[in-house]
Amino acid sequence: MMGRVTNEDAQLPVTAPLTDLAADVGVATRYTAQNGEEATVSRATILKILAALDVDLGPTPDDPSDEDILAAREAWADARWRRLLPPVVVSTSGSYKEVIVHVPDGTAVSVTAVLDDGSEWPLAQVEHNVAPREVDGVLLGEAAFAVPENLPLGWHRLRAVNEDATAECELAVTPGRLSTADKFVDKPATGVMAQLYSVRSERSWGIGDLTTLGDLASVSARAAGADFVLINPLHAAEPSPPVEDSPYLPTTRRYANPLYIRVEMIPEFSYLDEADAAELRDLAAEFRELNRSADEIDRNPIYAAKLRALHAIHHIPLSEVRRADYERFLAEQGRGILDYARWCADRDIEIRTAARDDDEFANGEFAGLVTPLGAHEDIEDLREELVDFHCWLQWIFDEQLRDAQRAATEAGMRIGIMADLAVGVHPGGSDARNLAEWMAPDASVGAPPDGYNQRGQDWSQPPWNPHKLAEASYKPWRDMLRTVLRHSGGIRVDHILGLFRLWLMPRMESPANGTYVYFDHEAMVGILALEAELAGAVVIGEDLGTFEPWVQEYLAQRGVMGTSILWFESDGPGVPKHPSHYRRLCLSSVTTHDLPPTAGYLAGEHIKLRDRLGLFDTEVGEEEARDLEWVTANLAAVDAAGCFEGLSDADGPVSGRDWKNISRDELPDAAPLIVGLHRYLARTPSALTCMALVDMVGDRRTQNQPGTTHDQYPNWCVPLTDHEGRALLVSDLPDLPLFGAVAEASATG
Repeated sequence: MMGRVTNEDAQLPVTAPLTDLAADVGVATRYTAQNGEEATVSRATILKILAALDVDLGPTPDDPSDEDILAAREAWADARWRRLLPPVVVSTSGSYKEVIVHVPDGTAVSVTAVLDDGSEWPLAQVEHNVAPREVDGVLLGEAAFAVPENLPLGWHRLRAVNEDATAECELAVTPGRLSTADKFVDKPATGVMAQLYSVRSERSWGIGDLTTLGDLASVSARAAGADFVLINPLHAAEPSPPVEDSPYLPTTRRYANPLYIRVEMIPEFSYLDEADAAELRDLAAEFRELNRSADEIDRNPIYAAKLRALHAIHHIPLSEVRRADYERFLAEQGRGILDYARWCADRDIEIRTAARDDDEFANGEFAGLVTPLGAHEDIEDLREELVDFHCWLQWIFDEQLRDAQRAATEAGMRIGIMADLAVGVHPGGSDARNLAEWMAPDASVGAPPDGYNQRGQDWSQPPWNPHKLAEASYKPWRDMLRTVLRHSGGIRVDHILGLFRLWLMPRMESPANGTYVYFDHEAMVGILALEAELAGAVVIGEDLGTFEPWVQEYLAQRGVMGTSILWFESDGPGVPKHPSHYRRLCLSSVTTHDLPPTAGYLAGEHIKLRDRLGLFDTEVGEEEARDLEWVTANLAAVDAAGCFEGLSDADGPVSGRDWKNISRDELPDAAPLIVGLHRYLARTPSALTCMALVDMVGDRRTQNQPGTTHDQYPNWCVPLTDHEGRALLVSDLPDLPLFGAVAEASATG
């Protein structure tokens, strides 16, 4: 039976030509919704998404005729046939892969793999019977060649030679299976996940930084036996205030946020003159007072102060050794870092101009946070200085992240820092401008209606255009991965299902008016595996949400770990998953950053918050009853497994409670429940398990409520506190009884 339709014009027919064209381009016309029903995508949505992917639908793209759609389909096929070679070939080591070539019918062609060491491997032609096709008045034939299965991993080239032409394209040979997780399958590890901005030390400027990250890694290794620290994305936000709070809506995913730099750890800081150094020390002291505050973190004044300090340090000449290192870094990053720095400089000048000329900006909420643009004789000199400044910031960040990773491994961590890769970028950011050629700016990434948000989610991010990305030989994708993996022992890929398909909606329309767009997952996942293998990093795929079962199986086959959240796992309706039934190749945790800390979750804070924000389409009483039933079912399973043995609260032993008939207010104290839940998780065969830092300290406050903005809830601005709401520093952690108890539970089960 057909389920709901995604928008009101569904009565307009989705004809066979449109269905066929959508299939060719990878746009879904039907999909299975979270409730298991089949949903039909409207004609209007299909047409808008096709147009966003640069499909020419003729003179009336909003309402093309079947003839126009057929013509568009022919043109789509012709474009492929015009190529002697495809734009890129991504093969898998040890697996059969064909390369399709097109030449004038009846002419000879040869194909050779040219490896990165200069050696050449001829490709054998294989049987391939496809009828010739006339394109632009020329009858073209199609032939197939087999890529050797034993080529070395890496990026190589293919060369095709025909009587009339020669063409080359890149060839990626990716690992059949990423090997980096194997040692953790044999010897599992546990780690800590934290939102870096929320974790502070005595010398932080009111927000977590890279030196604090090194401290957190060292403490987690030595006091909690952790082998990794998984942190929020460190991607860059705006180059000057005001800045976006969400680490999942960056201006670029390739480069990093200078807000996390520890100013005093820059070597050139010591060469400031006495007056400047004293001024910056006073500035630092002012913001250090915030480290013990439980109030919402305000990034803007902190970032403004750090930028002031960083500009002063930037003017200190580098030593010859440091200059050579800086120039080597720039050479490694290539054009990408210059494009990013130029965007930052342009945006800086734009904001400074507004601070000078725009009374509303100059005297408004952000007054005093931005240095107004002065009367510069040559604006280009200023732009050149700002370009170098933003390049320099990325170099400084790179150095401090390297030091944090070194601190992690020297403390005994087997993985160290685990990076987090966001799904996409801000529509007005650096990547949106510099990578626009390979994006679909008229579409927006999000999620269909689901349990997180019954109205769906619009993340406002412009997606990759999968076909344009292939045209670019996936260079933007691999460049980003290489940069993120430079000083990381692992990477968590948020919404890894997006490498298979993304929920796209026409920009500025409801998420309910969206559909799925499919990617070449073999290429996307293969390149991810290749870059991770070369970097020696593990890969965690956040594979939560609605998806076909084969997706998880495919990722596992490629050596990519999945993600299991205790609250989301079951062995059937209302039956919590037994520890032995968890996946082996997996990162398992009790909670996630999109839920309240476990203490808050047990108290139903997520129900109260969503009700207050009007995010339910159902009765709140029904949601509360359903949630409590699931929570108590899990606690009963943990109890039955013996994981509450020896644990007590003020009312006595936790084990043996009547979980089925218990009310929310009658639940035991959160601390022993958190310990028992982590014991339960430790009994799974998962290669990696993860403790949320907020659970290790008894924090209750939600750090992010999906589908909301800052005016609704202070997402990504909540500092780390204990169960009584007192702000905590890294140095406090080893002395907290709950911190040690959760660590022991995770280690021993």
